[in-house]
Amino acid sequence: MERIVMMVIRSFFQLPYWWYQINKYCDVKKYDETTRYALLHRLTKYANRKGRVKIKCYGLENLPEENGYILYSNHQGLFDALILLETHERPFATVSKKEVENVFFLKQIFYILQSKFIDREDVRQTMKIMMEVTKEVKEGRNYLIFPEGTRSRNKNQLREFKGGSFKCAMNARCPIVPVAIIDSYKSFDTHSIAKLTVQIHYLNPLYYEDYKDKKSGEIAELVSGIIKDTIEEYEITA
Repeated sequence: MERIVMMVIRSFFQLPYWWYQINKYCDVKKYDETTRYALLHRLTKYANRKGRVKIKCYGLENLPEENGYILYSNHQGLFDALILLETHERPFATVSKKEVENVFFLKQIFYILQSKFIDREDVRQTMKIMMEVTKEVKEGRNYLIFPEGTRSRNKNQLREFKGGSFKCAMNARCPIVPVAIIDSYKSFDTHSIAKLTVQIHYLNPLYYEDYKDKKSGEIAELVSGIIKDTIEEYEITA
């Protein structure tokens, strides 16, 4: 929380302009996806610098050349989104839990991204959203899904990946891109404003031929294992 306050203080004079721009770009009929995303990409880089966070990004060359893929990442907290928005240059949307849909400021960001929200208590609604994601991925949109369902709250340790979150990728027959985030929890969940370095690794994608004979639970275990191995390899322990 202290780092968020520092970001706000160090950006105080820019905040009114940012807020104006964000609300302006919520007009999805006037501004196309690429233009809207470019705004968030630019503002995120600025915000992260003000927060004294350096992001080391690896593996951008692993991203599929064609759009229409799904990023599956471990989830450590709110800063994960800022890492992805700074480093991933192509537009993507998110699939998020319903509880964050109307959070102040996040609401506008989600709207610019045209993200989707699932009610985990409503199976029918969740299936409907996953069908919509499948359709849009087939049409060339990229999505980000956190298959743990909620943030880990245990530093760089992973929670169980939910097999159901991979159904839309299976139905779309699209590339699955594992993403490993390291030390993101230190940004907002520790009482420190010291300079910080976090890592993001875009790992080798799994194409449909790689997973077509697997069940969703098996794919979840496979992707979780790939991310876990990467974290263990690159994590810097004190």
